Amino acid sequence: MMEKRILIIGSGLGGLLSGFLLSKEGFKVTILEKHRKFGGCLQTFNRDRYTFDTGIHYIGSMAPGQTIHNYWKYFGLSDRLDLVKMDENGFDRISYFGTEYPLAQGFDNFKERLLAYFPDEASALNSYTQNLHEIVNSHPLYNLELPAGSYSDHYKSILAGSFLSDLSSGIRHSASGIRLSDILAGNNFLYAGNPATTSIAELSLINHSFISSAWRLAGGSQHIVDILVDGITRNGGRVLARKKVVGIHKKGESFHVSTKDGDLFEADQIVSDIHPVSTLELLDGIPVQKAYNNRIRSLPNSISVFTVYLGLKPESFPFLNYNLYKYKTDYIWSALPSRGDKWPNSFLFMTPPEKEQGAFANTAVAMATMNFEEVREWEKSESGTREKSYFVFKAKKAKLLLDAVYEQFPDLKEAIVTIEISTPLTWRDYTGTVNGSMYGIVKDAANPQKSTILPKTKISGLYFTGQSINLHGALGVTIGAVMTCGEILGLANVINSIKRTL
Repeated sequence: MMEKRILIIGSGLGGLLSGFLLSKEGFKVTILEKHRKFGGCLQTFNRDRYTFDTGIHYIGSMAPGQTIHNYWKYFGLSDRLDLVKMDENGFDRISYFGTEYPLAQGFDNFKERLLAYFPDEASALNSYTQNLHEIVNSHPLYNLELPAGSYSDHYKSILAGSFLSDLSSGIRHSASGIRLSDILAGNNFLYAGNPATTSIAELSLINHSFISSAWRLAGGSQHIVDILVDGITRNGGRVLARKKVVGIHKKGESFHVSTKDGDLFEADQIVSDIHPVSTLELLDGIPVQKAYNNRIRSLPNSISVFTVYLGLKPESFPFLNYNLYKYKTDYIWSALPSRGDKWPNSFLFMTPPEKEQGAFANTAVAMATMNFEEVREWEKSESGTREKSYFVFKAKKAKLLLDAVYEQFPDLKEAIVTIEISTPLTWRDYTGTVNGSMYGIVKDAANPQKSTILPKTKISGLYFTGQSINLHGALGVTIGAVMTCGEILGLANVINSIKRTL
């Protein structure tokens, strides 16, 4: 019997995890990546002696027995990554009008640290953590369990903003005037929080994972890519760079996939790790139900991001073993950023660790959400060919962001050696996401059924994976890849294979 041939488009985390799993389970896997480097949002890049991550900056639930650790053990990742545990008493810190509020690891510690700032909110904090546990316990795949019957997650239809507002008594911190509910949503950059769309399921799964334990990857996320590519190759698969897919055709039961350089690949099934809309645009002569096509094309994408990457002088700026989310206004939801000279109203600042991290940082990164409309006038341009006005725009925005960072860290300015800048256009070009979206298609609590894209498409033999499926981030994409492979192998078989490695 001939091996089942599966072709995967895109080598982001979802594509690599799917490729590893399917190749390990006996399928003949080929992954096609349009860039010269594998990894999608896992990519790193080098400037002079500095290395920078583009996507994954920290990971939750990687302690033994926790969710991502259990999943990633199957993929050969859990015991091979160089992990640095973040500050247990504040892995994330929410800075608001001169006060920093810690989000700590461990649920009792999490409550205790915030009670120091909100002493009258013990009931709300207990309720919050209890709800996180209840919600994740109701999500079978978070716990590596098989959904029973026709599983439906009703938490997807409850708005996170409303839930947090109802949870807290409304008592404000005496010095800053901020509410506990705002602090609990203070790291919503992690999921591009929007009070009109973000569900309590999205908030809970992500925050439960990080409160369980929070880690950084020393030396960057490229190590994840290297381990997975090596594993796929050892399993008999192929991972090919500079293979931009330009068309998907079907002859009989087989798919024929053509690339920009003229190659043609044949496969029995296809897994697409690129954006669902981009996937549909590749279909040539393959009929797609009009309603299905229109629904996917109509779904909005999440916000994009503007990033400044800083190379630092030796022993000039301290290493911060936490992330700082700084707010300059009383609006804490990241999906709706300010525009023009009022931008940024908030930013994320971090100092990524090195493999042998000392007391001083080697690099720093500052990020602020940005709408694609800000760069719309250059959208038809390509990297390396853009006009002068684009670079003027980049420099102006970088100055605004850095000036905001200097207010928090005045010593940083004199520590900088090199500055690299990325915009929503950069993000679009290097990750392949529509309009440079950070987290793919928006999951809308007001209409979860419409905004949920299942891994099994309406085209027989074609499957989706990646951040637009299930949930984004390391957690969401991992579970999404398992769901995708479950459609091909049977979800019970996949779950049992993963459990056997524990």
